[in-house]
Amino acid sequence: MTDPTARQGEDAVAETENGQGSTQGKPAAQNDPVAEADPVAVAKREAAEYKDRLLRTLAEMENLRKRTEREVADARLYGIASFAREVLAVADNMHRALSTIGPEVRAGGDAQVTALIEGVELTERELLKALEKSGVKKFSPQGEKFDPNLHQAMYEMETSEGPPGYVAQVIQAGYMIGDRVLRPAMVAVSKAPKAQPPANDNA
Repeated sequence: MTDPTARQGEDAVAETENGQGSTQGKPAAQNDPVAEADPVAVAKREAAEYKDRLLRTLAEMENLRKRTEREVADARLYGIASFAREVLAVADNMHRALSTIGPEVRAGGDAQVTALIEGVELTERELLKALEKSGVKKFSPQGEKFDPNLHQAMYEMETSEGPPGYVAQVIQAGYMIGDRVLRPAMVAVSKAPKAQPPANDNA
């Protein structure tokens, strides 16, 4: 008597040997996604990728160009900062020398003294003009609101001529180079005067 289960196994082996039920007879193109892809779509996708890379490269080059131009401009403007600070000391000494000359000396009528004073004043003006050509400008913040970014407070001054927190006196002028502070102005800051005690009528 033949076992039906064994017979079914023999039939399955025979089908396998004959190639029935296997994938060997299918075309290779059906299993290859690259072969199935549309070459036009592939070309468009690659072109889009190359375009994106090109745009990114152009943007990076433009940013590099702008950054380089900005660095060159800053170097031209701020490269003389250390030299300008040394020159400011000369300008300060000239200003102090002129400040010590009283009106009686100026009105003394001595031609040589007058010529000397005028020569020092002219030199000071020419020096400040040369600094301005290099981007260095003098500022005197008299009466302005105190700004710690621009001013250096030396002391407080009681005054009723203005509101507290303003520049009551400029001790030394400040200088800017471009939009940066080369040297802050030394100032006295105003504060409200102390209240006077009431008068004693019984005295």
